[in-house]
Amino acid sequence: MAINRQPVARRCEKYDISPSVLGYAKKTTNRNSNNKRRKKASEYSLQLNEKQKMKFIYGILEKQSRRTYEEAERMQGVTGENMVMLLESRLDNVVYRLGLCQTRKQGRQLVSHAHFLVNGKKVNIPSYKVKVGDVISVRDKSKDIDIFKSVKEEGPNQLVPKWLEFNQEGLSGKVLAMPTSEDLDFELQYNLIVEFYSK
Repeated sequence: MAINRQPVARRCEKYDISPSVLGYAKKTTNRNSNNKRRKKASEYSLQLNEKQKMKFIYGILEKQSRRTYEEAERMQGVTGENMVMLLESRLDNVVYRLGLCQTRKQGRQLVSHAHFLVNGKKVNIPSYKVKVGDVISVRDKSKDIDIFKSVKEEGPNQLVPKWLEFNQEGLSGKVLAMPTSEDLDFELQYNLIVEFYSK
């Protein structure tokens, strides 16, 4: 599997997003800070940059990104909004948004290691799409892991969005509604991404 080893702080600076969007509270970089060249970006460059930004935030590869676009295009409604809904409803993102882990990357690992149940059934696929009414919970065998014990004692690692409901005592969450672009905690020009893939 392809791995991007470029430092997180540098990529955050490149895409003009806060590291806190990814769950990193104290990441900064001063490298090459006085050598930023200002030049007018082409339309293609803006589209590509926004697509790369989306892939970086959600931790997906190009094949997954294109598949998400194609699925969103087949759905009714605005393609860009559909893309946001599909990406936000991924199980690895949902456990991150519930505050059960510190980053999406950690959420992906925890899901892969089968620490979560969806409606009482074990799911170990990070790209699994949750639906309205689904209940996501930590497996009983996994509740003694330090990260989950910390959440139970101190609360979620971040603010839980309005489309999710979190039960701290039971270490579980429920999907109340499907997410929209208004629920994002970062700025994403999804229209540029749609333009990029529609060529």
